[in-house]
Amino acid sequence: MNFPYLKTDNSKTTIIIRMIVGAVFLSEGIQKFLLPETRGAGRFEKIGFPEPEMLGTIVGSFEVACGLLVLIGLLTRLASIPLAVIMLVAFATTKSEVYANEGFWELLHGSRTDWSMLLGSIFLLIKGGGRWSAGKSLTQNNVANGVPA
Repeated sequence: MNFPYLKTDNSKTTIIIRMIVGAVFLSEGIQKFLLPETRGAGRFEKIGFPEPEMLGTIVGSFEVACGLLVLIGLLTRLASIPLAVIMLVAFATTKSEVYANEGFWELLHGSRTDWSMLLGSIFLLIKGGGRWSAGKSLTQNNVANGVPA
């Protein structure tokens, strides 16, 4: 059976990007539940999104689940997709006001974490989880047992 979302290269250094991206998204997702007034529903309400409570729960759940998947390197490519989308939406909804009110340089300064998480997610989407990932272990076990990866 072929699992394209498990495929990865043999890179030893991908774990660094996985740890950064996974830990930040996991932390942010947990904060959406622990601090809903400032990180979850309250923030979505302030931005003007409809149904902020539901949106806070959905986004927080994706951040926790996908952050954990990225950390362990399981379905890394698949988990990176919603994380990249979250960052694109966050950038579009929160940074346009910064640009309009404070200018280009303040936009760049205020969005450095957003860019890092977006580019890290895209990197993982392209590369996969790397050598030290659950996905790599599963594909190695499948190949060893005669199952094509």
